[in-house]
Amino acid sequence: MASAKIKKGDSVVVLSGKDKGQTGTVAKVMPKEGKIVVEGVNVATRHRKPSQANPQGGIDRFEAPMHISKVALADPKSGKPTRVRFETKKDGKKVRVAVKSGETIDG
Repeated sequence: MASAKIKKGDSVVVLSGKDKGQTGTVAKVMPKEGKIVVEGVNVATRHRKPSQANPQGGIDRFEAPMHISKVALADPKSGKPTRVRFETKKDGKKVRVAVKSGETIDG
């Protein structure tokens, strides 16, 4: 299995769309769909009618999934968007590295 460039818990910056420029933490990654859920970003609302499960009804707000290409990893040093590359350490461990600063992201 190939390593993912963006993982759950990463800090990301939104590159396009209505939430452009916002930063958030990755809550969920769906690699098969190519989508990602970011906390506090791409918040959608649904107006719910009262039902037996929810007798009050009301407005539900939730983070909707967005395409993974709309986000980039936030550089650990500057917080600006950066690309990710993979490097192999001397002990043979594969780590993610921010292209802009050269900082190791994990490991």
